Amino acid sequence: MGDLPKNWQHSEKSLKAVQLAFEFNQHISDAIRQQANEQGLSASDQIRQIIGLQPKKPIRPRLTVSLSEEDYHYLSQRYTLPIDDKAAIRKAIAAELIAFSEAQLTTDHT
Repeated sequence: MGDLPKNWQHSEKSLKAVQLAFEFNQHISDAIRQQANEQGLSASDQIRQIIGLQPKKPIRPRLTVSLSEEDYHYLSQRYTLPIDDKAAIRKAIAAELIAFSEAQLTTDHT
């Protein structure tokens, strides 16, 4: 894979990784997610720990959400932003998530 762009070459191992998806009943998924949350791990890292692998050190911990064009339409109205300004919508979402997190931290410490 030497033909990768220079800024991607550090990710070569990740490019070779295979993602596995598992479908379980809600009880099993909830138990794994709850334990992960209690240990400050992602669900993926919790699974790695359960099966005897080391959790991966997060490079950039991320939260993700998938948005459809309908979602963008709704959010553009909610935030009173142009529908084609996806960067501004993303920024508004980030601000709302930060405000939510700060409110949760305040609630948890009272």
